[in-house]
Amino acid sequence: MSHNQYASAINAVYSCAAACDHCATACLTEDNVKMMAECIRLDLDCAQICRFTAAAMARGSDSVRQIADLCAQICDNCAAECEKHEHDHCKECAAACRKCAEECRKAA
Repeated sequence: MSHNQYASAINAVYSCAAACDHCATACLTEDNVKMMAECIRLDLDCAQICRFTAAAMARGSDSVRQIADLCAQICDNCAAECEKHEHDHCKECAAACRKCAEECRKAA
C-alpha cells in the first residue's frame, strides 16, 4: 500500500507526538509536578507510539492495522488523563490525541 493512503493519519500522529512532547515538557513546569507524573508518563508513551506508527504507515508495513490499533488505545489513555487537568497544554494534547485515535482507527 502507498504511504499516500495514510497521509491524513500520518499528519495526525505527528501532530499528536508534537502535542504530547509539548505537554510533557509543560507539565514539568507546573507547580505540582508530582500531580502531573501520570500525565507526563502517558505523554511520553503516546509520543513514542505515534512516531512508530507514522514510520510503519510510511513504510506500508504489513502490521499497520495492529500498530494503528495500539496507537489509538494509547492515545485514548493519554487523552483521558490530560482531560483531568485544566492546563491549556493538557487540553490541546487531549484534542490532538482524540484526533489521532480517530485517524488511527480509520487506518486500522
